[in-house]
Amino acid sequence: MGTPVDLTDPLNGFSLEVMPRTAAKIDSFRDILPQETRIYIAHLDGTPFADMLTTAKRLRGEGFEVMPHVPARIVRDAQTLEAWLRAYRDEAGVDQALVLAGGVSQPLGDFESSIQLLETGLFDKHGFKRLHMAGHPEGNRDIDPDGSTKMVDQAATWKQAFSERSDAQMALVTQFAFEAAPVIDWARRYAEAGIDLPIHVGIAGPAKLQTLLKFAIACGVGQSLRVLQKRARDVTKLLKPIEPTQLLSDLTQQLRTGPQTHIAQVHVFPLGGIRASADYMAKARDEVKQARALR
Repeated sequence: MGTPVDLTDPLNGFSLEVMPRTAAKIDSFRDILPQETRIYIAHLDGTPFADMLTTAKRLRGEGFEVMPHVPARIVRDAQTLEAWLRAYRDEAGVDQALVLAGGVSQPLGDFESSIQLLETGLFDKHGFKRLHMAGHPEGNRDIDPDGSTKMVDQAATWKQAFSERSDAQMALVTQFAFEAAPVIDWARRYAEAGIDLPIHVGIAGPAKLQTLLKFAIACGVGQSLRVLQKRARDVTKLLKPIEPTQLLSDLTQQLRTGPQTHIAQVHVFPLGGIRASADYMAKARDEVKQARALR
């Protein structure tokens, strides 16, 4: 079960998402990230599992906590799932995973949802001690085509119940958003409904507007997309990288002054490149430390 955490400093710990092909471009993650950073490995349809495993081994070898995605809709069957989990655990020393439905519209095998994967009991069997799952502050049209949040809310209730009967540490990780208010409202609504899983809020690392728009549309970002659309009307800002500074500032302010939520930290999607996101987070954390030192 999650412990209530009031996030007053969203830079106090963060996680970062990579893909095998983007991770391969970084010579040393130890040179650019704090050692305590948890690194997620996105498993997209078409990515060979061998590449996922190689990346997990490499990052564990550098001393990082590694959390590979396990997307239900690209897992062929229970035997495939078991083989993947066994390899992660025995060959890479990985004991945590982000369990999600996945981005493909039609399942490639026996599974359609993260819930079905967890119900196999295989994560527990293979000693996975931390399991994160998807949260949807702005809804999800794949799950609720009518634009409501009925099904995603039911799924969150199930995830809460599962966490109460599981020994694994669990959390909800959200898609990236571009403004704080929808995320805060969603987190408060869930807290009031008794869902106390820690929430890791997705943010987009520095990237050009065109890049952010492309990913936002592809990933189904909801009402916070209006922040980008407003920015797009100013042609002088089209080529300058957009940073999540305003979102982080608003998130911090609202969490300091408003009712308690279960938001715990941020999760960075490096849409403009891993190094750019790592540099931004390092700079932002240094600025927070300097500001505190002057108080």
